[in-house]
Amino acid sequence: MTQLPILVPAANLTKSPSNVRKVSDAVADAQLEANIAVKGVRQNLIGVPVSRKKGHYRIIAGGRRLDAVHRLIEKGAFDPAYQVAVLVLGDAKDVIETSLEENIFSLAMNPADTCRAFQDIIEIEAKTPEDVAKRFGLTERFVRSRLRLADLADPIFDALRNSEITLNIAVAYASNSDRIKQAEVFELLKDGPYRSNVNEIKRQLAENTYVGNDPKALLVGRAAYIEAGGRIDPDLFTDSTTERWIDGDLLNRLAAEKLASAAESMRERDGFAEVRVLPTTHVTYNDTWDLRPLKGETPPLTDEQQSRLDEIKTELEAANEAYEEAGDEGTAPLANRIELLEAEYRSIEKPAPTLTDEQKAGALAYVVIGHDGQPRLHEQLYVATAEEPPAARASFDSLEERTIETEATSPRDKLTYSLRLAQELAEMKSELLRVHIASDPRFALDLGTFWMVDKARRTDDAADLATELTADQPGSALLDFHSETIAAEEWARIDDALDRSWMNAGSVTQRYDAFCALPDEARAAWLARAVARTLRPVVLGREGEALINHLGGRFDIDEAAWWRPTAKNYFDRLSGKAAILDHIEEVGGKDLALRYSASKKHDLSTSAEKMFAGAVPLEPEIREAAMRWVPDAMRFKKPAAKLHCDPTNGADGAGEEGTLPQAA
Repeated sequence: MTQLPILVPAANLTKSPSNVRKVSDAVADAQLEANIAVKGVRQNLIGVPVSRKKGHYRIIAGGRRLDAVHRLIEKGAFDPAYQVAVLVLGDAKDVIETSLEENIFSLAMNPADTCRAFQDIIEIEAKTPEDVAKRFGLTERFVRSRLRLADLADPIFDALRNSEITLNIAVAYASNSDRIKQAEVFELLKDGPYRSNVNEIKRQLAENTYVGNDPKALLVGRAAYIEAGGRIDPDLFTDSTTERWIDGDLLNRLAAEKLASAAESMRERDGFAEVRVLPTTHVTYNDTWDLRPLKGETPPLTDEQQSRLDEIKTELEAANEAYEEAGDEGTAPLANRIELLEAEYRSIEKPAPTLTDEQKAGALAYVVIGHDGQPRLHEQLYVATAEEPPAARASFDSLEERTIETEATSPRDKLTYSLRLAQELAEMKSELLRVHIASDPRFALDLGTFWMVDKARRTDDAADLATELTADQPGSALLDFHSETIAAEEWARIDDALDRSWMNAGSVTQRYDAFCALPDEARAAWLARAVARTLRPVVLGREGEALINHLGGRFDIDEAAWWRPTAKNYFDRLSGKAAILDHIEEVGGKDLALRYSASKKHDLSTSAEKMFAGAVPLEPEIREAAMRWVPDAMRFKKPAAKLHCDPTNGADGAGEEGTLPQAA
């Protein structure tokens, strides 16, 4: 018959020396005590009788619960006669083994289960986080942090439950309450080297977000931001200055609009020719490198100003002597006094230049955001140019120090590329053309024949033919480059579709006979592929570029359908923010570029990738322009008229025309 627990006064219970748990945890013990104070001891203890002391027992399992009860009795929370349920063992021989079983087979809860348990208590029992904290002897902050984990994006929460990520990583993802952003970052990092890097996870989640005391947030104001639909990340332990505003794009737009309004007011008030807006706290060298500072007339010092300078010198000498004599104590007020005097001296000694009305009418000014969030006119004025100057371009942070410039029809289109980026663009452009050659055997036959006969009759290196036609694939200067473009995927598909049955026919003569026995279409596909793979990448401005562009134009290739600029393959590789902003302005005008002008280079690259992929909400005409845009380095020249050997103009009686591949 199964033995049942009995109720025993806690005063008659002591911990057995055979209890195997010798080391405990003060925090965990306090939590257990708090829970017992509210709910009592809900699990029986296990004990053995004390010889010659009837009704007294030594506890071999449940010693922590017994200690908590004793402490609560000492504190007056429990009555001295408080009773505890004890399962009494008749045989004391296995006390150590029983104590070990009680402890060694205990399993700590999965953090995900703890999170959902807290959530269920609050929702089902209508409790508050404070109630849960008291019940389990936890801090309210701990409970709220677990509740926040319960709201993680599903893929992250499932990874925590399945022990695929640690609790620290889950907490890092909870640093931003935006579940969509959480899921995006998790998908981005989960298979990469930074998947377990807490700092990188937090950095990715914090991108394009702002804290409440950021100058841009102060400029817009909390009420206006929320009214416009902005979200603020709730946190019990932050205030209005440290809370995080998570809709960065919205805040950028609101700040740009407010600054633009302030700039127009300043322009009308001061009569400047132009006032440019920079949604930052300062003007950088890149913003003004090609502008000429406007120098006004420096007014001579008045007698009163010269007299005040002499007074300040005397006061400074006295303050410095007092500072040296003060020692370590009492120096702070003197240091502040000295700093104020020196600032006043500089302001009088170098007064702001005065400008004539004519100078103001030809002046260019900048409006920035002060650290207090107020629009501020930058102190230096510049001579306004008749035409907008080309955007500033910093030197490349690249492995290749040498650069190359594009040929373009407008200053905005003229970009400076590193040799590495120029080579990569040439590689991707040649891929695109190879795919179209390989898809049209008739064109490839004409082209291949021309390449071979023209090259054979010449004595020079024939670099302008842009081919290595011996059917060998040209080498690449980019040893570790993988373009991952649609054209690369299409090339793989074409290659996989080739009939390779002849390769296993045996000797060279047998292989030749087997190849000749292939259907015409199969042999033609091999010819097109053999010719196409000889195409050599040509860096812009080098010999061979003209033919590359001409051949691409003959196919009437839709470059934008085959290649889109991404952060990885283009925007991150540009020299600086100015080049990216120029591209944004090119498709959407100054107002669109202004929205993103305060973004960091990495954030701007990501935003540009989404914009030029049509993945951000824009006006229809701007979105269409963005999705059709590619840099000049990726465009082919369109011919004025098609000729007889165009890929879409097959000769009479030559059979069906080749089918051009369609971009996904």
